[in-house]
Amino acid sequence: MTLALTLSACGANDDPLSNEPAGGSSASTSTVTIGSANFAESELLGEIYAQALEAKGVTVKRQFNIGARELYLKALQDGSIDLLPEYNGALLSALAKGGAPEGVSSPDQVLTELKKVLPTGTEVLEQSAAEDKDTLTVTSATAAKYSLKTIEDLKPVADKLTIGAGPEWQERYQGLKGLESLYGIKFKTFKPLDAGGPLTVNALTKGQIDVGNIFSTDSSIATNKFVVLEDPKNLYLAENIIPLIRTAANNPTVSGALNAVSGKLTTENLTTYLAQVQVDKKDTAAVAKAFLSENGLV
Repeated sequence: MTLALTLSACGANDDPLSNEPAGGSSASTSTVTIGSANFAESELLGEIYAQALEAKGVTVKRQFNIGARELYLKALQDGSIDLLPEYNGALLSALAKGGAPEGVSSPDQVLTELKKVLPTGTEVLEQSAAEDKDTLTVTSATAAKYSLKTIEDLKPVADKLTIGAGPEWQERYQGLKGLESLYGIKFKTFKPLDAGGPLTVNALTKGQIDVGNIFSTDSSIATNKFVVLEDPKNLYLAENIIPLIRTAANNPTVSGALNAVSGKLTTENLTTYLAQVQVDKKDTAAVAKAFLSENGLV
């Protein structure tokens, strides 16, 4: 897609929101442009936000499936998008120099620290109770073979194992870098696949990888009886879903609609609606409409 190609020069170690926008922002008009990352849950949340705003009379433009965080934050900077669903812990780790401060892990702690590092011209609205964390996940057979219950248990056997995740995960603290520095874990091989998506799930089920980075709300965990390894050192912080918006695009109508959505989102209902997209193959827009209707938001 054109946007992804335009932004592909943004490196994993760049500060994607360090500068003022180079071009005009769509926030200068009455239209709110909503973006999403390149995985199903992010697109579903983006569609929920879009329909909630449209129900309040806000004109919405959709720019979904942009790519990884490094790309969509750059799009927020240059005004290509105004709003997107984010995850408080992952966003904090991306924006804070050196990653999230030590000892910060709970939702309230993460939110407090996140607000300190948000770039000028952006803000977050109310965070939801819904949480979707990165996980290290293995098959039941692998867990039994190596007696795996926690990430720490991987340390003596990781040099025999292949791990799969999105390509950007290789350079992220909440990826290979953090696993090595916090847990002392180095895998035999890293296989670049997708961000907790079908490529990673399929590779895990087919034995092409031994460990996969899969999101905690993914229905494939229960469907395949995968084992999610516990994270005793809190490499993965609280990951509550929260709207990230350009301040210029916000107003009481926008914040009111989005805060109402956050008030209804839970980990349980998000998992249920996401399964309708991933497992039942229902249309994302139809599932978003059902969520809003069934929760009294439209």
